[in-house]
Amino acid sequence: MRRPRSMWSLETLGRVRLSRHFWMREFLYSEIGNFHEISNIPDDPDLALERGRAFATTLLDPLEETFGRVFVRSGYRSARLNAFGNAHKLNCARNDYPLECHIWDLPQVPVAGASIVLPWFAERFANGRDWRDLAWWLHDHLDYSEIWFFPKLCAFNLAWRPVPQRRIDSYIAPRGCLLKPGQAPGERLEARRARYADFPPFRGLARP
Repeated sequence: MRRPRSMWSLETLGRVRLSRHFWMREFLYSEIGNFHEISNIPDDPDLALERGRAFATTLLDPLEETFGRVFVRSGYRSARLNAFGNAHKLNCARNDYPLECHIWDLPQVPVAGASIVLPWFAERFANGRDWRDLAWWLHDHLDYSEIWFFPKLCAFNLAWRPVPQRRIDSYIAPRGCLLKPGQAPGERLEARRARYADFPPFRGLARP
């Protein structure tokens, strides 16, 4: 697919179905782009779609099927849009930051990710639920690469890579790195399962 050069071709891109529950259109919305009038269009649509399909199928569909609606706060960002956001301190990492996951179509960086909210958990988080309950559920059920938690709504960046790093960080107390790549969890499996014993039954492909 060529880079869209008209509203109609952009509409066609947005109608591409990435997975059972997700279409490309919902990942193209950007407050930064809308306010500053910067288009958020992939330079390489085919590569963005390929990685977006892997991301949505592997990570987002199981979340939607288990918890209900997944709210996408920030999805795909073009390299130009992300660089603008970083330069103007709009909560965008620099384009070459190793954990940047929003630019899906950099040929040399095989990654796709988004900042998402699970309304089911956000309600419980607002009432004092520990973000680590969700973190360990994600670790035990999904083949994620990186997860990074944020205080507002317990939103988190969730990233897919063909070779997952399995890293978890948080800006919510206790802040810092919960799990480093290659590190064994600090809590035993039984303790982790006790944290999320009241979660809905997992629906999706189980990790090997």
